[in-house]
Amino acid sequence: MWIGWMEFDLLLGEVHSLKGKRSAVRPLIAEIRRKFEVAVAETGHQDLHRRAGLGVCVVAADAAHVVAILDRIERMVAYRPEVELLSTRRGLHSSTDE
Repeated sequence: MWIGWMEFDLLLGEVHSLKGKRSAVRPLIAEIRRKFEVAVAETGHQDLHRRAGLGVCVVAADAAHVVAILDRIERMVAYRPEVELLSTRRGLHSSTDE
């Protein structure tokens, strides 16, 4: 079993409040979940209205499949016009890693 994770650091566009941030971040999280059937959550910058941190986790039988899914998610987020992708971090681990 392979476990892959990715963290996104996002700058949100025309957002002026935490309520506006929710209306920008929630649809993005829902779309990632629906399209890729992965776990995703807002994981950082909860107190800032123009920044968001998202975490994504994928579990699959082989590493290549995990990497392919993470690549597709990263491309989707990078091409969203309402957010600017500042950085990403990733990890890939096998269930047999110690």
